[in-house]
Amino acid sequence: MKLAALISGGKDSSFAIYKALQNGHEVTDLVTIIPANEDSYMFHSANIHLTELIADACGIPLTSQISTGEKEKELKDLKKALSQLNIDGVIVGAIESEYQASRVRRICAERGIKMYAPLWHMESEKLLREMTKLMDIRMVKVAAAGMDESWLGRRFDDKLIEDLKALNRKYRVHIAGEGGEYESLVLDAPFYRKRIDLLKIRNIWKGDHGIMKVVAAQLNEK
Repeated sequence: MKLAALISGGKDSSFAIYKALQNGHEVTDLVTIIPANEDSYMFHSANIHLTELIADACGIPLTSQISTGEKEKELKDLKKALSQLNIDGVIVGAIESEYQASRVRRICAERGIKMYAPLWHMESEKLLREMTKLMDIRMVKVAAAGMDESWLGRRFDDKLIEDLKALNRKYRVHIAGEGGEYESLVLDAPFYRKRIDLLKIRNIWKGDHGIMKVVAAQLNEK
């Protein structure tokens, strides 16, 4: 199928693209919804500006759509973005979020196309370990008990996964971040033609949550 991928720059949307390509699909477009509201129910906002660089790294054209980020209203912005594309379906990185999956599924049904969710209901630890072997993933936003500023910028590896499991036991933090506990950024993946290198970052901490804001980045040969 010819598929468009919803992409935020994070691990789930990126790994869903990898799975789609592995399964023989053609990813013709990337779609980014840029929410004005950082607490959008549907779309991540942390370092969303880097999706342009990710599109360049992948060699896949990007369609961007500004959204108010208001609950339910933001779905109209997604429909508007998808209406511009000639595709058979849409890739989503949803793992457990029925809120996200049900709404994208409904939009796809209205357009007569399919929703492709290759990570749906995969076991979280197994999925994370598979991701970390294949992609360079960094922690860029944290908002959960037990997560302080030292988590920002960490690369996903076996040690980080064990630390997440410890937080899950103590605070019931979802290790894949499905409850909004954290957000991530993928700097390299098998389908990237070039990798992303961070040149300048700034950590911002507000109360009980923080973000690693990427101020400057560039593409380099792998």
